[in-house]
Amino acid sequence: MTRTINRLATALFAATLFTTATAPSFAAAFFGWQVTDVSSDDVLMVRAYPSSQSQILVGYPSGVPLSMTGRCTGGVEMDDIAGLPGWQQRQLVQGVWCEVWIDPYATGDFRNGWVYGAYIRPM
Repeated sequence: MTRTINRLATALFAATLFTTATAPSFAAAFFGWQVTDVSSDDVLMVRAYPSSQSQILVGYPSGVPLSMTGRCTGGVEMDDIAGLPGWQQRQLVQGVWCEVWIDPYATGDFRNGWVYGAYIRPM
């Protein structure tokens, strides 16, 4: 029993180190948001740049959690709005693009992308 607990603790510690080591070094904080209000037969497009004409990197259906870097267009900073009620945060990002941190191929090769704020909400 003790051996099993030790193995689990070691595995958890290793996973924590891996997660910390692979997190982007330029971001001081992440903000947990999720995809919302996308119809069941559609996905939210994550784009290379904050424009509907930009290259599509990946698409996510409603309910998928997103790691936000905190940066949005239009001068919206998630650090500044984090303490507000969720409905108010959502209202402030409705018409802007917000940057996300993604691993579209689940290879550990993370990169940034952009989502339109009308389809995200704080978790």
